[in-house]
Amino acid sequence: MFLERKIISACLAKNNMRSRPGLLFYSVALFRMARPSQLLAVTLVYTLGTLMAKANGYQINPLALIWGYLAIIPVSASIHYANEYADHETDALTQRTPFSGGSGVLPQTGLPPRIALTSAWVALLLGAGIAALGFFIGLLELAALVTLAFGAFFGWMYSVGPFALAWKGWGELDNALLGGVALPVYSYAVQAGQVDYFVILASIPFGTLVFINLLATTWPDRVADAAVGKRTLATRWSVKRLRRVYVFAGTGSFIAVLVMVNTIFPVEVIWGSLLALPVAVWGAYTYTQWHSPFPTVAAMAVMLLGQIAGWGLVVELF
Repeated sequence: MFLERKIISACLAKNNMRSRPGLLFYSVALFRMARPSQLLAVTLVYTLGTLMAKANGYQINPLALIWGYLAIIPVSASIHYANEYADHETDALTQRTPFSGGSGVLPQTGLPPRIALTSAWVALLLGAGIAALGFFIGLLELAALVTLAFGAFFGWMYSVGPFALAWKGWGELDNALLGGVALPVYSYAVQAGQVDYFVILASIPFGTLVFINLLATTWPDRVADAAVGKRTLATRWSVKRLRRVYVFAGTGSFIAVLVMVNTIFPVEVIWGSLLALPVAVWGAYTYTQWHSPFPTVAAMAVMLLGQIAGWGLVVELF
């Protein structure tokens, strides 16, 4: 991130001497607006769903694995671009952290927001085209396409009309269902060719941590969001209510893990999930007390990595 900012700054200084920014300037800006750290998270969750499919008895198809991944990455990038476009006003006002406030590219560079929106459409069409081609050549089944379309639609509706869910207090739930449930369901469907109740239940604990992660990452932006009329839960609810919901949801995540032991979750996945418990407690303690949402982001990341490791052991990947 530091290197990217240095390149952007150098490009800005250079472009002050000429009328139009160069290719490097736009390339770095688009790369940053795609939010590479979040695309890495998408990669890990995609891996999680694939391991769930393997653990539930499906043979992994490497070509389908690659094709499904090539479709989801541009679709995910399109959602990030759409969010950059919709949030350019609040991103210009907020005090950013590495986990909140968008990429900061538009307010930093002065690029027009329409560049983010155009990029969103190009990335969406690219991902949709790859997915459609995968369906026609037999690498992706209809279940995967439907799940991807569902995720793309509600991913866009998080930020833009006609629903603009993040602006109406539904964004946190929407994002949790997409990143925590729909994404592993998609990668599972890429391998299984269908959606089973198994993967939906198995995704609930992680999806719940994604929800509290959204509570934490919208907290630093609450003042800027309120100023531009973006009604997230952090702008609508009191601190007391936010903390209660955080603790309730976080506790529910780990209870769900334990309840599903030996029915959905093998012991290896239980232990991998519980690694996140002390980090989540730290997150609950610091939520609304710290400007940075890092403890909650760390809890989500630890559960994700712990579950990947657990399912990896179950399928003898390690």
